[in-house]
Amino acid sequence: MSRLPLIEPEQLPPAMRAAHDATPEDNWLARNFTRVFGAHEALVKDYQSFYQPWHTGGAGLLEPRLKELVRLRIATLNGCVLCKSVRMAPNVVSEDEAARGVDTPDAEGFTPRERAAIHFAEKLAVDHHNIGDADVAEMRRHFSDAEFLELAMMAGQYIGFGRVLAMLQLEIAACPI
Repeated sequence: MSRLPLIEPEQLPPAMRAAHDATPEDNWLARNFTRVFGAHEALVKDYQSFYQPWHTGGAGLLEPRLKELVRLRIATLNGCVLCKSVRMAPNVVSEDEAARGVDTPDAEGFTPRERAAIHFAEKLAVDHHNIGDADVAEMRRHFSDAEFLELAMMAGQYIGFGRVLAMLQLEIAACPI
């Protein structure tokens, strides 16, 4: 059950109601997101104004595919069903890569740069205190300093937001049957 109340759709602020109603009825995870975050519509609006341009809207130096691969790997590590089910960049990451590939990047056809980013994101998500000079030096072989900073900031954002969503238990807030 969701740890915060699910606002009834008719009680949602207009933009959240529109997002809720535009979401397919069988996507109860995303619908529950709107029903919980409807309690603070300004927060969602401001967060999305940062997130969307940096993730898939062309802001930044990193290619959207790389950011999406990292986001999906972190979703698995966070145990965030909602994050893993959302496709932010379906035109650059195939469904197979999204569903399975990011969880075994060495066994798939990823570039060395993509593999380095996925592995760095894994370590940042599960063992950040043990990221050492050698790890950073390896990343700098594949990324400029500015790209590395962007990757680290985006990965940190994915980790944090995914954990908030998992903590809220939106994925088990209602039975789809």
